Amino acid sequence: MLYPIYVHKDENSAYGAVFPDFPGCFTASDELQDLPRAAQEAVEAHFGSDNDPVPAPSAPDDWIDDPEYQGGFWLLVDIDLSRVRSRAVRLNISLPENLVRRIDHCARLRGQSRSAFLAKAAEREILEPARLPATIDQD
Repeated sequence: MLYPIYVHKDENSAYGAVFPDFPGCFTASDELQDLPRAAQEAVEAHFGSDNDPVPAPSAPDDWIDDPEYQGGFWLLVDIDLSRVRSRAVRLNISLPENLVRRIDHCARLRGQSRSAFLAKAAEREILEPARLPATIDQD
């Protein structure tokens, strides 16, 4: 979803950005082109694991006369809400018994549940670009 961020930059400083739709949520970046990534990370951290609903996006025009948002400029950033609140999904999978024992052992050593261990292992595999075939759909 496209959310407005208000960007300001003082001389010799990073680009700072605030989210009118998410009071208290802000981010900064040395380079303007890095703000969308920083914005995504900020929103994910801002909402974390609380259960407050994520507000729908407003428009910059809604804030144009607000004294808090003067002297800078507006950007619309695409925030992937599926990364903000990932709902757990129960799966039924089959694995070799010996592998399950090894997974459980490693998970215990790390103080994790089996699910957390498998999720972390899957994330590592997904983020390893050299291993991905060119045709895989990453949506």
